[in-house]
Amino acid sequence: MMPASLQQWLRRLPRALLPSSCALCGGRCDGAVCRPCHAQFITHAPRCPRCANPAGAADADGGRVCGACLAQRPAFDATLAGTDYQAPLDQLVLQLKFGGKLALAPWFAEVLRDSVLARRGFLLPNVLCPVPLGPQRLAERGFNQALEVARPLARHLGIPLRARLAIRALDTPAQSSVAPDQRRSNIRNAFIVAPDALAMVRGQHIGIVDDVMTSGHTLGELAATFKRFGAARVSNLVFARTPPH
Repeated sequence: MMPASLQQWLRRLPRALLPSSCALCGGRCDGAVCRPCHAQFITHAPRCPRCANPAGAADADGGRVCGACLAQRPAFDATLAGTDYQAPLDQLVLQLKFGGKLALAPWFAEVLRDSVLARRGFLLPNVLCPVPLGPQRLAERGFNQALEVARPLARHLGIPLRARLAIRALDTPAQSSVAPDQRRSNIRNAFIVAPDALAMVRGQHIGIVDDVMTSGHTLGELAATFKRFGAARVSNLVFARTPPH
């Protein structure tokens, strides 16, 4: 059996031979983002426990949802966001999604893991599912950024990952290319539960993983789909939440 000291040395060797630089400041670091930048830009502000929009400290600590969620309850039951979608972190999201910088995905997962640990009373899902891409988008991009984040997150949390729990039945235009007042209709009926996964959904707490939550219509439609097929609870785990305008 290999000595523990030798195992540690072998793990450190690739980093020593191929040092990485921080994606934000360019300084040398062991991962995608250095510790000072992580501490500077990742904040845990009070949020509505259901939609993760900013909330007063008293409301968030008391578990009270925001007025928008009270007026129109979304299909999902909870949302956990790692940070706000704002500069300079928004550029990292774009680099992952459109630049193929997959090394950022494990760091996104670490931010989400820390947010889970920081959120008092957060109920861990029974299973994780990334927001699925349609066949055309997947072929164009070559990967699903939500799945790339979900893989390390599942390992961090010790939760099973089911990449094909849901299927994108309609290859709709990207939500970012659609006018805000048309996004709900654009994503309607876009998802189905995979026929061989029905038993994994009924009575379960499903965790949906995505990189960014903006209007929430995509996550709401996917949550509604899971609820129609018997899910008991649906929670969102997103790296970044777009603040309301």
